[in-house]
Amino acid sequence: MMEWPDLEELKQVLSIDPDSTDWDITLEPILASAIQKVKDDVGIWDEYEDLPDDALSRAALRMAELMSLRPDAAAEADKDAVYRFHLFGHRKRFGIG
Repeated sequence: MMEWPDLEELKQVLSIDPDSTDWDITLEPILASAIQKVKDDVGIWDEYEDLPDDALSRAALRMAELMSLRPDAAAEADKDAVYRFHLFGHRKRFGIG
């Protein structure tokens, strides 16, 4: 099993110097929000039993990237092909229509 992405990974994706701390105060809550978004999209997430696999970790990193660069696109994450690809097969809860 993987772990959730960390701040260094997000900085690498955003082409920010990993040694720089200038953006940490901005990026840390974005990364936390992205991880929570993935957990919410999966559905029933148990903090004690569920761990992210590589795909969920990548989905959180993609969501953090979207939130950082294009907040308007993050609102429509379900339409982002990369995010959907990483989330495929992980949903535990579906809408009832």
